[in-house]
Amino acid sequence: MPTILLVDNGSHRAQSTLSLRKLATAVTESSGHTVNAVSLLHSTRVDPAELGGVPAEIFEPYLKKMRQEGENSFVILPLFFGHSAAIYEYLPQRVLALREGWPELEVRVAPCMVDLTNPEDTYVAEILATLVRKKAKEEGLQQPAVTLVDHGTPRIAVNEVRNHLAAQLAVLLKGEVSALEASSMERREGEEYAFNEPLLENLLGSVGFQKDVILSMLFLSPGRHAGPGGDIAEICEAAEQQHTELKTHMADLFATHEGIIPLLTYRLGQGLVAAPIEGEIAPSHHTA
Repeated sequence: MPTILLVDNGSHRAQSTLSLRKLATAVTESSGHTVNAVSLLHSTRVDPAELGGVPAEIFEPYLKKMRQEGENSFVILPLFFGHSAAIYEYLPQRVLALREGWPELEVRVAPCMVDLTNPEDTYVAEILATLVRKKAKEEGLQQPAVTLVDHGTPRIAVNEVRNHLAAQLAVLLKGEVSALEASSMERREGEEYAFNEPLLENLLGSVGFQKDVILSMLFLSPGRHAGPGGDIAEICEAAEQQHTELKTHMADLFATHEGIIPLLTYRLGQGLVAAPIEGEIAPSHHTA
């Protein structure tokens, strides 16, 4: 049996690593296979005292440590919505570099959570819709506006996931919301990155988004962007100060919904039978 890694991008905040560990434990119970929580980067900067005394693990040092224990085969289960450069470029590059001195190394990568190739796969959008309805009920909102907000990206392939989910969400919430539009937290300068528009800060307070707005969060776990006092919260606070009738309501983060566990368990099953990385990740995974 290969060593299984549930992999996120990593964060400097303890909440993100703790969330990753909680999910790894749940997928272990669901799948019957031991799943280890390992970030690609960053998380080793978190003080272990904030992590129950157990330091965070990151990808490359973790693989090297496991090699010393005789492990050569690994399956990566990405905690990513879609086509991130971290999974589809950085990770294969590091695997190929490691293999130069470790020819026995074999790494398989499971598909990410959103499958753009299957129009009938609405699993992620259904969870997002459930979280929007939950927030609307908690706040007593009728026909709120909704924006599906992501981080923003220099890659069109990642942006396509945002737009794909927003279109599915609009269908699922039809008749329940007054408006629904995708937005991004930030973008790079330059016309070539305009596909990230509208930015959240510009959407809030605009026509259709002047009063009650629910933010459907395309963020998995708390961190400096989506956590308490994070960048999203600051953008919302500034917009509310500028537009006196505006009230924003943040839906719960995706990883808080129990539906993520069967989804990750299913993706793990796909990863266990995937072809090992030999160069670029196989085309079928590019759209998964």
